[in-house]
Amino acid sequence: MEQLIERLSKKAFILSGKSKKELERTCWMIVHEHKHGVMPTEYDIREIDEELYLKVLKTAREIS
Repeated sequence: MEQLIERLSKKAFILSGKSKKELERTCWMIVHEHKHGVMPTEYDIREIDEELYLKVLKTAREIS
């Protein structure tokens, strides 16, 4: 599980670029992609694993 969190966090960190304000949204998108196999569309309301999202966000913030 830790390897998954690290991998998703690094991907989110890279995707958010220099804008750390986008990190929350980017982490959500990455976890969505992990769960559903695709990045979310603009109005995608499918659920994600909230616990995984929070762990990915926390780890991504530690990278920055």
